[in-house]
Amino acid sequence: MHRLTLVQANSLISAVQADALQRGLKPLSAAVLDPGANLVAFQRQDGAPQLGPKLATGKAAGALALGVTSRRLGEMAVERPHFIAAASGLGEGGMIPAAGGIIVCDTEGTVLGALGVSGDTSDNDEACALAAIAAAGFVAKA
Repeated sequence: MHRLTLVQANSLISAVQADALQRGLKPLSAAVLDPGANLVAFQRQDGAPQLGPKLATGKAAGALALGVTSRRLGEMAVERPHFIAAASGLGEGGMIPAAGGIIVCDTEGTVLGALGVSGDTSDNDEACALAAIAAAGFVAKA
C-alpha cells in the first residue's frame, strides 16, 4: 500500500519542529494524513494556537482533496471564491486555503499523504513543511 507509516509521519513532524526551532518560529501544529485524508499523526507544540489542529489538518486535507498545495488553494479562492467555498465542505477534514499544506510523494511521484503545518505565518508554515519533507527523504508535489 502506498501511504506514510506512523514512523515516517512522526519523522516528518520531528523535522517540522526542528526546522521551526532553527528558524525561531512561533509554536506550530503539524498533521500528517494518508492519501484518503485520514489522520496518521499529529503534534501541537506547547503554546501553539488552539485552532492549530484543525488548521493544520485542513491545510493537508485540502491539498489532498484537489491535488494541489494549500497555497494554490488560496490562489484559487481568489480566482474562484464560490468554487472553493462550496468545495471546502465536501472533503474529509475541511479545506484551509492558505499556505502550509503539501502533498508528500515518494521519489517516483506516488502520493503517500500530506503534511499540514500551522501556527506562524502561512509562508513560514509552508517553508517548514517543505524543509521537513526534504529532510525526511520525500518529495513535495508542486
